[in-house]
Amino acid sequence: MTKPIIPSDIEAPKKKSKLREFVFALFWAALLALVIRTFILQTFEIPSGSMENTLLTGDYLVANKFLYGIRIPWSGKRVLPIREPRRGDVVIFKYPPDPSQDFIKRVVGVPGDVIEIRDKKVYVNSVLYTEPKEIHKDSNILPASAGPRDQFGPVTVPEGSYFMMGDNRDQSYDSRYWGVVKKEDILGIAMVKYWSWVPGTWKVRWENLGKIIS
Repeated sequence: MTKPIIPSDIEAPKKKSKLREFVFALFWAALLALVIRTFILQTFEIPSGSMENTLLTGDYLVANKFLYGIRIPWSGKRVLPIREPRRGDVVIFKYPPDPSQDFIKRVVGVPGDVIEIRDKKVYVNSVLYTEPKEIHKDSNILPASAGPRDQFGPVTVPEGSYFMMGDNRDQSYDSRYWGVVKKEDILGIAMVKYWSWVPGTWKVRWENLGKIIS
């Protein structure tokens, strides 16, 4: 006598198959997200005002991680670079004194450049360098004895390294204080703001959304 087919006997394999498909899709989605974050794009939050007015506290941005070459994890090596970092690029990098922290600044000096600051003015290879986005909130000019903020160098940027400065020159802790950034510690170039709000409030800076960073 043929055993009757019970509906539950049919549904059980189907449920297992759907669950397997769901787990499989979830795995590949997570893997794809990991690949994108590691090699292609990554999001960052701006925690301070050192890059004002280019970047404000509360800005959220997307960084391109492959323009300077795909960074091989745990090695610092890069492959398939499209171009090298250039003077004027806004980049995210590992903070030299504490690599667990990410910093964002503007490239002012590339390998071989001689950097000097006299009375707040930046000279690159003895030529006055002006960055249209830089601001100075303190009109006082400090002597060299007060630190490197307004008087610095001259120093030569080593091969494979970059000199970084914040656009908010008087309130930026940058290469003037802790030295150059090695190429292998650069994580990517800032591309676009995808979100922005005033910290401690619910006020959204709508005009900043989708704004290209330059």
